[in-house]
Amino acid sequence: MKARLFIALLAFAFTVACTSKVKAPESAVPELVEGPSAELGAIDSLMWRQPDSALTVMLEFAGSAEVDSLDEFNGHYCQVLISELLYKNDWKQSNREELLKAVGYFDSIVGLDGVDVQKQNAFLTARAHYINGVGFYEKGDVVNACAEYLKTLEVMEAHFEENELAGHKARFLAYTYNRLGDLFSEQFMMESAITCYENALVYCKISPTSPIGIPNILYRIGKQYDKKNEIENASLYYGQALENMAATENIVYRNIVASKALCDYKSGVATDSSLEELYYTLKCSDTEKERLNRYLTIGGIHFLERNYDSAIFYLEPVFEDNDAGLQTQAAGYLRIVYDSIGDVEKSNVYMRFLTNQKKPDGENKALVSKLEDLYKNYSNQKLEKQAETEREIAKKKVLDTVVPIGIAVALAIFCVLIWRNRRQLKYQQEEADKALGEAEQEHEKELRLWQAEADKTLEETKKKYEEELRQLKADTEQQLEEVERKHQQWIAKAKERHEEELREQRDQSKKEIEKTKKRHEEELEAERLVYQKEQEALRQNLRQREEQVNALETAMVQQREEASRRREAFLKEPICQHINELLHGRHITTRDTSFKHEAIALKEEDYKQLKEAVERHYAGFDNALLSRCPSLRHSDLALCHLHLMGLGEGEIAALRSRTYSGIKKQNESLQEKLGVKEDIASYILRVIEGLCGTQNGTQGGTQTNGAIDDDLDAWIERQIKDHPKITTEELAEKSHKGVRTIKRHISMMRHIRYVGSGYSGHWEVIE
Repeated sequence: MKARLFIALLAFAFTVACTSKVKAPESAVPELVEGPSAELGAIDSLMWRQPDSALTVMLEFAGSAEVDSLDEFNGHYCQVLISELLYKNDWKQSNREELLKAVGYFDSIVGLDGVDVQKQNAFLTARAHYINGVGFYEKGDVVNACAEYLKTLEVMEAHFEENELAGHKARFLAYTYNRLGDLFSEQFMMESAITCYENALVYCKISPTSPIGIPNILYRIGKQYDKKNEIENASLYYGQALENMAATENIVYRNIVASKALCDYKSGVATDSSLEELYYTLKCSDTEKERLNRYLTIGGIHFLERNYDSAIFYLEPVFEDNDAGLQTQAAGYLRIVYDSIGDVEKSNVYMRFLTNQKKPDGENKALVSKLEDLYKNYSNQKLEKQAETEREIAKKKVLDTVVPIGIAVALAIFCVLIWRNRRQLKYQQEEADKALGEAEQEHEKELRLWQAEADKTLEETKKKYEEELRQLKADTEQQLEEVERKHQQWIAKAKERHEEELREQRDQSKKEIEKTKKRHEEELEAERLVYQKEQEALRQNLRQREEQVNALETAMVQQREEASRRREAFLKEPICQHINELLHGRHITTRDTSFKHEAIALKEEDYKQLKEAVERHYAGFDNALLSRCPSLRHSDLALCHLHLMGLGEGEIAALRSRTYSGIKKQNESLQEKLGVKEDIASYILRVIEGLCGTQNGTQGGTQTNGAIDDDLDAWIERQIKDHPKITTEELAEKSHKGVRTIKRHISMMRHIRYVGSGYSGHWEVIE
């Protein structure tokens, strides 16, 4: 009663707070708006990650003063968010009238100018139609719900290219196709449902809706083939769903296992193991509804096997429940069972129930016909748009072909014109050459006459110059003899002067050489003293390093001895001895399944005692793992506790009543979460050795792995200062961390940057 009252008050608070400024859309095109308010945008962003937290924030916002300042756009946006939050938190819509106004408003502004605004409004419009379809579906109006979902797809396809459909948009389309698939599945329109689920799978692979989103869609496709009695295809999709399912402790995983087991039974493959798996899923059921679903499946198998007593045992509790779908299936089985054993009275009871539940054939056919028409119209419009797009592409290809041909023809015509012009120019050139030849002949005659006169004048001038040259040569020889004589005199005087200067310089050089030798000896002595000091400093540094290495080796030996003592004490704990006794004498291989070792499966109390033993001997072990990955689950920590005992994956699978492949996948998932390359067992042993070293302290100024874990950022900074060219791989090897962990820490250290590129660069620490 209190829960209903709280829901009613919350819905009322939303309606009163968010309708104060919301107006119905006007007939004219509204003015361009700036966009969503910061508060609503933050709530919207939070809703995609944590719907429950977003609902709490929206409730606080609904009672704040900021609501009164919302414009028309944000008022309608607020109503869409309220409907989405109510739906995602499993509440019915309480603002149907306001939502319908919001749908009309966003439809009216989709055509606004501006690409960014138009796409933003288009996404809001699509969301408004989607959540309006949810409201119609809640009221039982399947046809209008289908129409709204298809309108959602039309808006998204009209405004976004394929490469833009990522992130929230891809998840949104996956949700929409899933809703359509579920709607068609309920009306036994299996082909349409399969098409929708396949489209949902495409977008879910781009941006997963949840960790189990992909296997869940594969499971739904398998269910459609199951309805069509195509057992082989159904089993294929169930198998793919199991391969993509990382987590195994959820109802979807158990549903897939149960459906595949039923398919295996129908196809005659491993009939006994199919029943064992169904009993196992029944044992793991979390809710009453899940338990009844398992009862229905098992009862159906007993019905097919004609084990009527067992069938009645499982089917009657299903019929007594109020779930109409389960009641109808159980009643169908029970009517035939009681008819077969001769209990006519009970058979008639179930017959009357089925008669009352059955809808008129005409009504069902009319509903399916309407849905088929809607989906067919949507598909035809989509095909027409695709055909139009293909025609545009074809036109573009034609233009791309015709234009080059036209250019080629134009070039050919141009080349012909050039050829004709060249022929004409050649003819004109020949005429010009002919005229030029005649002119050259006349010029040659005149040139010969001029040449004869020039030769005569040149001969006279030559004789005159030869006489002048002989006279000039005689005068020049006389002048050269005089210059040679003066030059010899100057050389003799210069030799005497140079010899005198050389004698004086030789005396001075001896003194300078003595001074230089003395200076060199002093410099060599000073250099020798400096060299001795450097050698002494190096020897002192070497001795200090040797002392540090010896201290580190001593600390590591003590650490290993301490780890060995703690391990012996840990294995002597009663719970560890109990686990070893359970495994003693059992031959467990990787082919064993969890069902064969239920007798040695650990109980919750065993896990609790093992955790307490770990805390007694390795205090801080769980905190060390959680500091690396806060999202580790209780089952992950329990797996690490079993690895502390040195158990193999097959033994752990038997103790946890799981398959070997399931434990192997969980180990691989742990490696990814913790960011380590080595196997989990080796990493855990290294963690406990680090815990022992941390408690013993450090010796001789050395730093243990535990100290590195305490302040990894400071350790990285010291390493970079000492070795600027060190690589992230070398840092990971020294610190025994993963490369991704080192890169993540460096990316958060804003005062460290890498200068240069590749192996030629280096690290710098900005002070």
